[in-house]
Parts: sequence; structure tokens; C-alpha cells
Amino acid sequence: MENKKINLLMFSGEYDKALAALIIANTAREMEAEVTIFFAFWGLFLIRDPEKMTLEDKTTYEKMFSMMTPKGPEELPLSKMNFSGLGKQMLLEMMEEDEAPKLIDFLNGAVKKGVRFYGCKLSMEIMGLKKEEFIPELEVVDAKTYLQDALASDMQLFI
Repeated sequence: MENKKINLLMFSGEYDKALAALIIANTAREMEAEVTIFFAFWGLFLIRDPEKMTLEDKTTYEKMFSMMTPKGPEELPLSKMNFSGLGKQMLLEMMEEDEAPKLIDFLNGAVKKGVRFYGCKLSMEIMGLKKEEFIPELEVVDAKTYLQDALASDMQLFI
């Protein structure tokens, strides 16, 4: 699969959807495909670093938004059957029983394998999120840069 390129647009901020996206990204890299993930709006919470959160230079709404939203991959809710976190806890226990990696493990694997991480500049501005609040591998880009990458890809997936 060498010289193939996959582009993922991560719009969802839900644990199970993020898990699927990162499994695809890691597998594609193992198959030697180039992989780019563009994170927009809720998808940005997947690559938020909980150790780097800041309220500095934010408006009141941005501060409230920062405090009320997931602070990294392990805080993401499930898309279905979350049940105030109980459903997610059950899923995590089933994953542990099957010795499956957690979401953070797939994220770290994607970083190590060289997946490119793009953050939507406008989404970050609207939501009051700063580049420093994310994993260091994140490159902040505009929609045009994303579209150029997507148009040059062999496959695009919207998650």
C-alpha cells in the first residue's frame, strides 16, 4: 500500500468513534500509507492535553466552555449508551478483559507511527482553544490546507 494516502476528518468528540478513527489510522500506517487526521470542533477534544489546559487570555464564555468540555481522550463520552458514564465504564472493563488497548494507547501509537495531526484553525478560534493546549504534534491549519490534503488523498473518511 506504499504511496497511498488516507485523510480522516475527525468531527466527533466521542470515545468509540475516536477509537475507530485511530485504529484505522494506526493500521493504515502499518500498511505504509500516509495518514492525515484533520480535527474540527468536537474532534479537537481527542488531542487536547489535560496537563496543558489554560484559562489565561480567554473570555468568560471560553473559560466556561474549557471547564465544561472533555480534557483529553480518556474523558470523551460514548456516542450511544453512555448512561452518564456507566456505559463507557462497562466498555472500558470489557476492553480490559480482552486486553485491548485504550484510546490513549492508540493515540500514542499514531503519534509514534507518524500520523499527521491537523487542527482546524477556525474551530479552535471559535471554541477559544489555544495550540498550547494540545499535543505537540498538532499543526494548526485552515480549511483550504485540509481540502488540498483531502483532494490529494486516495481515501477520505468523515468521522
